[in-house]
Amino acid sequence: MAVRGRHRRRQQSRINRASLTVTAGGAGLALPLVAAGTADAASADTWAKVAACESSGDWSINTGNGYYGGLQFKQSTWEAYGGGAYAGRADLASKDQQIAVAEKVLDGQGPGAWPACSQKAGLTRGGPAPAAPEAAPAPRPAKAPAATPTTTPQSKAGTAEMYTVVRGDTLSQIAEEQRVKGGWQRLYQANRERVGTDPDLIVPGQRLQVKPGAATPPKDRPAPRAKDRTGPEPTGKQAAEKAAAKAAEAKKAAEAKKAEEARKAAAAKKAAAAKKAEEAQKAAAKKKAEEAKKVSAPSTARFSSPVDAGTGTPYRASGASWSKGYHTGVDFPVPTGTSVKAAASGTVVSAGWGGSYGYQVVIKHNDGKYSQYAHLSALTVRSGQSVQAGQRIARSGSTGNSTGPHLHFEVRTGPGFGSDIDPLAYLRGGGVKF
Repeated sequence: MAVRGRHRRRQQSRINRASLTVTAGGAGLALPLVAAGTADAASADTWAKVAACESSGDWSINTGNGYYGGLQFKQSTWEAYGGGAYAGRADLASKDQQIAVAEKVLDGQGPGAWPACSQKAGLTRGGPAPAAPEAAPAPRPAKAPAATPTTTPQSKAGTAEMYTVVRGDTLSQIAEEQRVKGGWQRLYQANRERVGTDPDLIVPGQRLQVKPGAATPPKDRPAPRAKDRTGPEPTGKQAAEKAAAKAAEAKKAAEAKKAEEARKAAAAKKAAAAKKAEEAQKAAAKKKAEEAKKVSAPSTARFSSPVDAGTGTPYRASGASWSKGYHTGVDFPVPTGTSVKAAASGTVVSAGWGGSYGYQVVIKHNDGKYSQYAHLSALTVRSGQSVQAGQRIARSGSTGNSTGPHLHFEVRTGPGFGSDIDPLAYLRGGGVKF
């Protein structure tokens, strides 16, 4: 016995639509019980999220299922909440006009008018939560004061200005900043006893005389190199050990780089081999399919079965699971992702969310009939596109009111719900055999 995929009965309290019942003559409204009080308005962004859930954000959608516009208003709801002042149907009104009516529905019925999509979009009577205040910026740390020269008492001849060395200083830099006549050579000559034999070696904390007396600067000596000193110059043995350590680190880094390049090359080679094998496999499968196609008898059918599978729940199966009291189409139990094909050539009039039908495609055929493919997981065509019989238009799924993966296939004499005819008889009339 074939597996039967069935629809849940569409009920006013469960379908993802803003709906209510208008009493005879418009004398009163039958509203669901809601808490007393007035709801705050929802944000435009929240309504956009509701529309994205209900209709894939298509504010002008009309699939013929009895619900219209981006927020999928039932006609009685649209009229009862003042929508007629804007347009005859919700799909003919602007986005802002639809939101204005939706605010009234939200105030009257609450977010339960859109039971599933209101939860996903965060639609509530109280509106969206306010944004959290931004944290105050952290205070900037106080800038450390720069080292400044100090003055030390000297002999009766006057005073000699002194400078305290800080990290990163060089004699040439100090001489330039302190405007020492004779440059770094004069500065070094005046402080040779403090600095030592190497003018490149000055350390933080040393105090230098920056206004030396007349002294003969050494000639033909290069300016000191910029160094960051925190202690005495390393000895020859220490320098050799340091150089050896650096060489070892460089060698280790080079070996690691070489190993990484070898690993990448091996991975690339393996990937190329796998790709080549996959391409060869695909080519062999394609060749086999083409050979099988050549030997098979040519098809005389003008139409195509929507899926390559047997049928499940038949057309006009009766029961309380369907709003009309019977099944308006035929179900094909297939796994999610199965290719769904156009039954006949025609033009796509709808491709998107269809309420209880989930994602759907509706095609108008050249003979004036309409075919519907529902509960889809993915669409490969768009509204207005021309298709040929047997062309893939979607992939099967279990969206909308569905109890499991299957394709609901329906044929109608008009675009609206309720004009259904036997879909299998229609396909058989076009040469399809089951």
